[in-house]
This record gives sequence, structure tokens and C-alpha cells, in this order.
Amino acid sequence: MRMKTETKKKTQPGYPAARIVAPTVARHLAGHAEAARARGDGRVAPQPDVDTIEAIVDGAFWASLQREEGRAPRISLAYIDPDGESMVFERALALNARELARLAPAVERPGIHLGVWPDGGRLRVWGTTRRVPTATLVLEVVEPGLLVLKYRRGDEFDKYGTIAVLEGDRIMEVDEGGASLPDCPALLSSLLGFDAPLPSSGSTSILAQLAVSMRQHARGGSLIVVPAGSDAWHESASHPIPYRVTPYGDLARLLAADEPERQDTAWRDALHRAVDTIAGLTAVDGATVLNERHEVLAFGVKLVRKRGAERVERVSVTAPVVGSQTKIVDPGVLGGTRHLSAAQFVHDQRDALAMVASQDGRFTVFAWSPCENLVHAHRVETLLM
Repeated sequence: MRMKTETKKKTQPGYPAARIVAPTVARHLAGHAEAARARGDGRVAPQPDVDTIEAIVDGAFWASLQREEGRAPRISLAYIDPDGESMVFERALALNARELARLAPAVERPGIHLGVWPDGGRLRVWGTTRRVPTATLVLEVVEPGLLVLKYRRGDEFDKYGTIAVLEGDRIMEVDEGGASLPDCPALLSSLLGFDAPLPSSGSTSILAQLAVSMRQHARGGSLIVVPAGSDAWHESASHPIPYRVTPYGDLARLLAADEPERQDTAWRDALHRAVDTIAGLTAVDGATVLNERHEVLAFGVKLVRKRGAERVERVSVTAPVVGSQTKIVDPGVLGGTRHLSAAQFVHDQRDALAMVASQDGRFTVFAWSPCENLVHAHRVETLLM
């Protein structure tokens, strides 16, 4: 199917946030596309203009409010032209709410996108695809009124970078400058997409994948990352530890594979399973402990205040969202026991990192900040959607 690439000037969309956010999204995409070309990426996606972004966001928002057989649609739209590996409809479909809602049950599984491209001056849905090039605009309908605007960071396995989250009339733009702040954990930089390492090449990217998987199981959980070769974390754990294990290194073994093996689909599938296995352990009451060599040391660990340590009374809270202000709060306001015990653990074990998922989707990374001399709580759920 031959598609024209021109677009017709569009009237103002009915969803005001679409008009407001479109220039911001276009700017982010242009910057990431330029960076990808500078890295020498072989294929960089064509970039939509502001009017096109408005139209895609507008259509997706109204589709999110539809119901198909009583269920709200979950859809992923990718701005990309069809290729030989995609499923192309014989007749392209209009980009409207009803058409998208009808298609939703067929494409709600992760990794399947509806391809959107101009045809005859209008945006149309041309089919489905699993392969999208670097810097492709991807829009996910998460639930009614909740949209996430993303871009492909590079590797097929890698976490998509988040540009903005729209929740009704609320616009949350990712603050990419947050990665340059003092004491910013490497994990946060990875989630923001600046280093964009492959999961095979760096621990921070693997932690990002673990964070995504922890959030997806929706049971809540805590993952503690401690230095390898040190048992100091035992001082902040209640004994006996119910599920202490001989260091389990399945993930570490996979990450030690050479480059040719990493290109094998079987290796990537095994890596997915290893990540999900560890994330699954965090659903058990108590914390899962992982060392910096990616070996599981224990799970179901009850975290306690280290003997002789002061109770953590203040934490610094930030979110990587434009306009978000740093707050100093009592750790109890962040959540329940998981959050309080994680903050205390990092206060007592300052070379450790704690990742806490809430059942409601919130996700917090706790790290010690030498600059502030405080535990810093990074609220990163916006980056994990």
C-alpha cells in the first residue's frame, strides 16, 4: 500500500492538552533523533510535525474514553510508515475513537503497535507492527484519560523513554535536566534516557528493567541493591532471615555473555525471564536483596533500624517532572511500611540503593545524597509507564 507523506493543516483538536503538549513533544523528539544520528544509529524514525502530534494525541484521548464490550481500551500507537515485516490492512482505517476502540482487544498485548501515517492528507491507521526504529513517537493509552507519550531509545529490549504523561487536563513533562543534578543515581539517568545503555551492557539499565517488571506485577515490593562482597546489610535486617539463598546468579551469568551470544533471541528471552523472576520475588512480603553483581542474596527480608542508628526523620523528595519542587518531608508521608523501612535502610546503609513499588503504581528510588546529607527519594513512576 502506497502512502503519501503530506499532511493537511488540522483544526484545533477537541482535547486542549493535545494542543499544549504537541510543541514540547516535537522538541523532545527532534533532540533525541539528532542524538541518535550522532551516535550513528542506522535507522532513525521520521519526525511528526506539531499538527500531526496534536491529531494523534487528540484521537487517542477520545479513544481512551470509549468502551468495547464493557472494557476500556489499551492501545499503543506508533508514528511510522509500513514495512515488509508489518501486518498491513488492505484498507487503511480512520484515526478516530471508535475505530481505535474496536481494534484495542487485538493489540493490547505488550510490544504490538498500531501504525499511524499520513494518507491523502489525513492520518490513518495502516496496520500493526512490532518493529519501530530509533526515536519513533509512541503513544500508549493506559486507562481512560491517561496517555503516555514515549520514544524508542534504540535497542528492541530497552525501556522506551518517556516524554510526557497526560492525565485528563494535567500535563507532566519529563525533566530531562534532572539527570545532571548532584547525587542523581545512575538508575535515574538510565530511565531518563541519556546514557541509553543496552540491558546487556550496564547494571543501571538492568535495574530499570527490574523496576518496570516490579511495577507491572502490581503487588507492591522492595528491591535492595547492596555492595558485592559485603555483609553490612545484615545489620539492617531482622534475623533469622526467612528466605536467604546461596547467591543466585542466573542474571549475572546472562550478563557475562559475550556479544555474539547477546544477539541471540534465546539469550534475550532468557534475560527477560531472569528479570521477571527477580521482580516476582519482590511480591513476597519483605525486601529482596540483590548485590551489585546481580546475584540474589535473600528475599522476604524484614528491614529494621541498625542498632545504634538514629531514626530517619526527614527525606528529600523530587520527581523528574518539569515544575516539580523539591520537598523535605517525614518519610511516613511517602507511603506505608515499605517506604519507611527503605528510607531507614538507605539512611543506615549509605552505599545501598532501595527501589519500592506501591500497589497503586507509584515507584520510589531511595539513595543517600551526600550533598544534602539526607536520604533522597526519587518518585519515578512517570518514567515507568
